[in-house]
Amino acid sequence: MRLTLREALLSFRRAPLLSGLAVTTIGFALFVLGLFSLVALNLRQALSGVAERVEVVMYLQRGTPVDVVTVAIGDIQAFPEVEGVTYVTEEQALERARSELVEFQGVFADLTDNPLPASLEIRLAQGYRDAEHVATVADRLTGFRFAEDVRYGGDWVEKLDRLRDIAAAVGFVIGIAFAAAAVIIIGTTIRMTVLARNREIHIMRLVGATDGFIRRPFLLDGAIKGVLGGLLAIALDYAAYLAVSRSLFTATFFSAGQMLLFLLIGTVLGFVASATSVNRHLPPL
Repeated sequence: MRLTLREALLSFRRAPLLSGLAVTTIGFALFVLGLFSLVALNLRQALSGVAERVEVVMYLQRGTPVDVVTVAIGDIQAFPEVEGVTYVTEEQALERARSELVEFQGVFADLTDNPLPASLEIRLAQGYRDAEHVATVADRLTGFRFAEDVRYGGDWVEKLDRLRDIAAAVGFVIGIAFAAAAVIIIGTTIRMTVLARNREIHIMRLVGATDGFIRRPFLLDGAIKGVLGGLLAIALDYAAYLAVSRSLFTATFFSAGQMLLFLLIGTVLGFVASATSVNRHLPPL
């Protein structure tokens, strides 16, 4: 293992320009992949923020006793899909309308009676903020005898579901495409290294070196270059993140775990690309 590591590191000394070019190429390939991952991460968080606003509103019949409402709140909070319930009285509903609908202040001033009903605002738990679960909760709420009406904006929730599905599908396809491009680029750079050492490999075979002994340094070389390229890509992605956050809008960067995963992806891509390239010049083990 020590000899394999020494041979892999020696490739950087033997061909520093080629090794630097390989790391840079890998870094830029992973940079594009990381940049798209950042876009997907921030888009997913934006959609998650919108999804938090998904709720079901049950308007109550006038004159519904408070104790009945209290019991109903306990029953609704027991639903597995429900995160919380807020009781809005008739007075609170009117005060909220006056503060939010400023253009109708003249209409509110002429009111002699409060036309707005009390309501229960039901917030859904994470994982249940989709059209199917929202409709299920709404159907259950209509079973309460004091429910005047139940609203949840079904069309809006369905559009949100479609947007999430489209974002996930596009993210998967483009992510696979960028990963494939990274493998091709990394494989090309490793292949250049193999060709540059073709004479040395031939001599090693003449003196009895096995294919496994010859192959291992190249595999480790590809993994090391994948790690270095991943570090370069993370640095470039962080620079892009800072530029966007300071000039356009506040964005989110990778967490520590996600950065480690990104480095692991770079290592695996470098290893796979190196193995693919070496196998084209050496017979299988």
